[in-house]
Amino acid sequence: MLRAIEWILLGSASTTAIIAGAWWRRPARFLPWILLASAIACMGIGDVFYACDLGDAAEYFYLAMFVMVAAALVQFTRGGSLLVDRARLIDLLAWACSTLLVIWVFIIGATHEGGKISAADVIGDLLLSTVAMRLVMAAGRNPSAKLLLSGAVGMLISDIVYPLAPGPFTEIGYIVLYVAWGVAALHPSMTGLTQPMPPRPQPWRGRWAALLGASVATPPLVLLYEAIRGDVRDGVVIAVAGAITLTLAITRLADSVTLSTQALNRERGLRTASAALVAAVDPPAVDEAVRSAVTELLPAAAVRNIVFAADDRQLLAEALPGAGGPSDRSGHRSWWLQDPQADEATLVCPLWLEPLAVARPGGGALVLTGRRDDLVMARDALEVLAGQAALALDRISLVEAVGRRDSDLYLRAVIRNTADMMLVIDEDLRIRYASPALRSLLDQDELSPLATLGDLVHPDDRGLVRRALLASGDGTVFCALRRADHTQVYVEMTYRDLRADRLVQGFVLTLRDVSKAHHPVEQMPHLDHVDELPAWVNRRSAQHKFRY
Repeated sequence: MLRAIEWILLGSASTTAIIAGAWWRRPARFLPWILLASAIACMGIGDVFYACDLGDAAEYFYLAMFVMVAAALVQFTRGGSLLVDRARLIDLLAWACSTLLVIWVFIIGATHEGGKISAADVIGDLLLSTVAMRLVMAAGRNPSAKLLLSGAVGMLISDIVYPLAPGPFTEIGYIVLYVAWGVAALHPSMTGLTQPMPPRPQPWRGRWAALLGASVATPPLVLLYEAIRGDVRDGVVIAVAGAITLTLAITRLADSVTLSTQALNRERGLRTASAALVAAVDPPAVDEAVRSAVTELLPAAAVRNIVFAADDRQLLAEALPGAGGPSDRSGHRSWWLQDPQADEATLVCPLWLEPLAVARPGGGALVLTGRRDDLVMARDALEVLAGQAALALDRISLVEAVGRRDSDLYLRAVIRNTADMMLVIDEDLRIRYASPALRSLLDQDELSPLATLGDLVHPDDRGLVRRALLASGDGTVFCALRRADHTQVYVEMTYRDLRADRLVQGFVLTLRDVSKAHHPVEQMPHLDHVDELPAWVNRRSAQHKFRY
């Protein structure tokens, strides 16, 4: 009875530790740890029954323990996990299982002492240790993975030694299993074992397929051999090994079908998005095509929020970083905004193509917030989608730029010989077109390609002109322009705000020379506040008033 109480305490403590660690650390995948806790609970109950001399009942719980452990291993190694691709691991496990079966039937099982050891337990322990070793190799210096390996090795040693020499000393391996797996769930590194990773499927190789086929065929061949000899002594062992190898083969096939289906869905979604983006004629159409593609690439519940910003100003409005985000050591063009260990994260895919940066220097990004597991799986496809969207936006920008250039050329050809003084400036006040009459007024043959309106306006009037243009709507403002010889000419500037116009996207200014009037104040409208008058009017008015 005392041994039964010890197993109850060990089993309940280890199970509670695993559940508490999973609840405390919040790993990306919660199910593998719950399955491990269930396996420990089944093993603890089996040990209690075994201590009470109820071996038959204990065997059922030991079998349930191996089923739970197998389900946990499937979750630890499924697609997108730390192992990235478990195909080779499955092939090796199937081969190891069939090899152990042959060794047991033809070598160990023939000896008298070897018959006391449970072949099914040893095969299960070896497979568990192999998977734990693979996790340690993939995770590097991860303490939780090493603790899982220690527990699996401890159970393997006790399953071999205890039947040969029953006693408390040979049960230490089981105690190591309880303690090591409980501590592994409590350690902070346990989140790294279920951290989502993008799958990288390996190319198909014939020798691995042949190895898997031979492994699946080994148990039936061993059973056939014993049946021909007339004495099937290892029927249970053969059945367990056959079930394990068949399960591994089915899992391998299911993984291949899943990866193929995901690849086809991504290809179909990207092809549909590419057709929609080619037909898009404005940024809203690009936005609609991108959102439709995201719904095809990801499950409906995987994405909580989608932000498609054609330039960095929209990102600033959303309190998100621009296209110049941190670099990714893995070579990806996208990056994460939140803790990579969290269940939910934000992925930023920049809308930036370096060769076409001049066409659309505003940047922008596709920002998705949702389940990190799903975002990691579709990260490559989302980066491709962002690149196609950037290409569509660059194409639209270039088409509009060509249209504006043609419009400017048409305007230049029409008003070349007129006396009207006109300016077309961008939103940042950079001069895009200046009429010949204006250049003649300023005594300049050509303006610099990088000239701005501020370069033409007198420094005292720049603030007034800038405030007038940045305010929405049309209007008129009086200011002084500087000539090449540093003299001033006073003009009336009538401006139209055409920033919303698709072809203009800027301001159209019409200027009239008022410097030839006798008193410039007479040409000005009545203003209640003197501060609203141009600086040159205040200076000329003061000179006129105190000239005697």
